[in-house]
Amino acid sequence: MLSIRRFLLAAAACVALSLPTFTYADAQPSLLSNGDFTTVSDSWPADWPKNDNAAWHDEGGTKFIRLTSPAPGKTVMLYRRMKLPQPLPPALELRVKVQYDVNPGKTKWHDARVMMKFVDDKGEELKPAPPVPSFHGKSEDWVTKSTFMAVPKGAAFLDVMPALLLSESGTFDLASVEIFPASEDQAPKPPPMIPSQPYVPADASKYPPELHVDGNELKTKDGKFVQLQGLCVDSLEWSGGGEHLQQSIPVAIDQWHANAIRLPMSNKFWWGVGPYQKKGEGGLKYRQIIDECVEATASRGAYLILDLHRFGVMDDDDIAFWKDAAVRYKDNPAVIFELFNEPHDLSWKAWRYGGPINDGSHKDKGAVESNEKVTSKTTVGMQALVDAIRSTGAKNLIVAGGLDWGYDLSGVVDGYALQDVEGADGIMYSSHIYPWKKGWQHATLDCAAKYPVFIGEVGNINAWSDFKFIPENQRGEPIGPESQWPIDMIGMIQKYKLNWTAFSFHPKCGPMVISDWNYTPTPYWGVFVKDALAGKQFELQKLR
Repeated sequence: MLSIRRFLLAAAACVALSLPTFTYADAQPSLLSNGDFTTVSDSWPADWPKNDNAAWHDEGGTKFIRLTSPAPGKTVMLYRRMKLPQPLPPALELRVKVQYDVNPGKTKWHDARVMMKFVDDKGEELKPAPPVPSFHGKSEDWVTKSTFMAVPKGAAFLDVMPALLLSESGTFDLASVEIFPASEDQAPKPPPMIPSQPYVPADASKYPPELHVDGNELKTKDGKFVQLQGLCVDSLEWSGGGEHLQQSIPVAIDQWHANAIRLPMSNKFWWGVGPYQKKGEGGLKYRQIIDECVEATASRGAYLILDLHRFGVMDDDDIAFWKDAAVRYKDNPAVIFELFNEPHDLSWKAWRYGGPINDGSHKDKGAVESNEKVTSKTTVGMQALVDAIRSTGAKNLIVAGGLDWGYDLSGVVDGYALQDVEGADGIMYSSHIYPWKKGWQHATLDCAAKYPVFIGEVGNINAWSDFKFIPENQRGEPIGPESQWPIDMIGMIQKYKLNWTAFSFHPKCGPMVISDWNYTPTPYWGVFVKDALAGKQFELQKLR
């Protein structure tokens, strides 16, 4: 959901691309015109924008632009868009000559820095993002700094943005900002990917029984029907350390009576390349936190759904993640693998088989629920993620989310169901339902008649103003504490015995089940969820 995305910060790690080797001479002009400020027109460096808080200086023969913070928490920036040469070099080098006297703002990255981003010919940002040289405190003299960055495939431009970013106060002097082509061996190397070892339970006798797909139900080996009902415990998708996890999971199971915990997480943190993770650590501490969540859940006899919380289209990074995660939790009866959070901008053919992402046969109907842009033109497809897990020998139950931001499962019953190997626990399909999602029968229930369905995200909201990204024409549902929507929604889940985890068991990730860390249920959603998990029955009056 959108509230989660606000927590996310772009990772600064760059990955070298497998491109032809280039060799460049040292004596060459900067790709960024007038990066050394030698050409001046009307008392200002040519090609550089003017700014009310920027001034042109010449002191002791050194010419430079000075950025001055006008007030605490304000940003002063110079913006340049540089066209990249063709063929693309495999890497670029940023060289700057600066001096600074900066008091950082509310966080350590509210300082002086040279921000950059690669964009394609449509202006969409590409990954990996370039590293960001930053400066705070006071320099004794001029400082020169060189930064190398890999150039992503499809890049057409590099945006260069020297700035005083939200600093408390200070000045940032720029005597040169230059960009040069660099060779492949100068590009940043990715940190080592430390493979996982199998997780060994502390006491497997306390774990719940293994589940497998039987028709459209989940059953234990002895044929007992199990309906997963629980809560989505968020924070590991935006935080490498998580928030209140060892408190929330016991409360969810012991006090709210959940038998399932959905745990969203990030593959960047898993590999140790997320924001503020220690370089070279390889994500081992993050994986240990997930191990602790598995133990906290499974030792109470409940199931943990490990959700790769990504949006858009599936790629090779997702294959690499699932091969590693499957080794770690191979055949753990309490761990269920959710392949990919919310696919969108895909055709059903691409969703299933991979290839070009959209042939025009499908268009998402729901609101755009994430700021992340789909920049890839191809995908590996969902089946490749299933195959990656099964290639390790893991037979864990798998969850696969539908199109339209994880809502639409119609293609599953129209010939695009995934294939599993003999002897594995099978595949359950996931749908995310919120008050702006219509067509429950076609999008969800038709699939539930044939396959097990998991409503992995579901929640009522308090006010449409809290979800401004939802278009006006999709706001027809009455919401809030007096709404019939949560009653009908839970009534549908109960009537059709759907599996579900309510979103979200975090007081700042909407729609919220709880309003604080005392786990007070919200009146518009949490009270209904808590009652339902305790066994209260709700009557479905109207399908949406």
